[in-house]
Amino acid sequence: MRELIDGAEAIARAALHAGCTFFSGYPITPATPILLHLIRELPKVGGTAIQSEDEIASMGFCIGAAMAGARVMTATSGPGLSLYSESVGLAIMGEVPMVIVDAQRMGPATGGATTVAQGDIQFLRWGTSGGYPVIVLAPADVAECYALTRRAFDLAERFRVPVFVATDKETVLGKATVDAASWDEVPVRQRPTAPAGGSFLPYRADPPDGVPLMSPLGGVHLVRFTTSTHDERGRLTRSPVEVDRLNRRLAAKVEDHADEIAMVRADLQSDADTLVVSYGITALAAREAIASARETGLAVSGLTVQSLWPVPEGELRAAMRGVDRVLVPELNLGQYRLEVERLAPDGVQVVGIHRVDGELITPDQIFDAIGAHESPEVA
Repeated sequence: MRELIDGAEAIARAALHAGCTFFSGYPITPATPILLHLIRELPKVGGTAIQSEDEIASMGFCIGAAMAGARVMTATSGPGLSLYSESVGLAIMGEVPMVIVDAQRMGPATGGATTVAQGDIQFLRWGTSGGYPVIVLAPADVAECYALTRRAFDLAERFRVPVFVATDKETVLGKATVDAASWDEVPVRQRPTAPAGGSFLPYRADPPDGVPLMSPLGGVHLVRFTTSTHDERGRLTRSPVEVDRLNRRLAAKVEDHADEIAMVRADLQSDADTLVVSYGITALAAREAIASARETGLAVSGLTVQSLWPVPEGELRAAMRGVDRVLVPELNLGQYRLEVERLAPDGVQVVGIHRVDGELITPDQIFDAIGAHESPEVA
């Protein structure tokens, strides 16, 4: 069945189908429609949706609900994400499985509330103290909003981390006709929980990159939850051995599984001398530009990055093998281009195509850069 829907409804529907039972958010353009959809739909399936008094409360409600056994999601935009920051750190330290949707808009500060942008890319990775890794997925269209939201819930359960869905104003609010019956129904695993009998250590994880089993707060086990560095019992500690073990594990459980998390859409040609690396809304323009360039006889490869963090380094390196230039279109001043430059082989030119005027990058801009003999940075 084909229907006309927007990214907000696709995200909300994916959350419901992924088993989300709790949502809390504060109204903010352009994320508000996600809140409105779930306030209407979650109670129909026995779930709870709360419009909280502010963004800080939204995160607090979600963290508490997740630790009590719920599957949770929240949604905001850049200014709200700033207020989420401290609680994101708490979710990392407490190993809280949750999904956070960031519907990006122009910044800084309140910026352009109804203006498209991709300016939160580095902030999503580095926006809380300590520098510990997170997982960030980036859908490019309505269908991917559905699939990647489901994937986000699965990864949250797998690694006990906050997982971000980095979308944008155009994708969330823009409507598209899609065949919902053909959407990718990504499986979402059940939350592994500790057996009721026997002793339980809430942060016991044997491998260096291990993920502890959960037991809901208020259930059969004593569970301590703290914002501070702790031992396996959840007790505060200053033991160098225990502190080192915890901090290395919090990083390793994500970084050592980057290949498991990696998601890209590769469209490569063996004789291409130009590669276009894109993500999110700009990937749609990139795909059209690549198709047009090929019609004129140019050999061009494309790579759409769906998992921005951790960076899919193996896939990026493989795609850049044998090319002379890499074009990176994005609605910021070159945030993900930095990661591509870091991985590019010697002699490969990395060129940014950027807009920060509130307008989308067009296929013609990318097409012109593909065809240029010299590729100056496009402003």
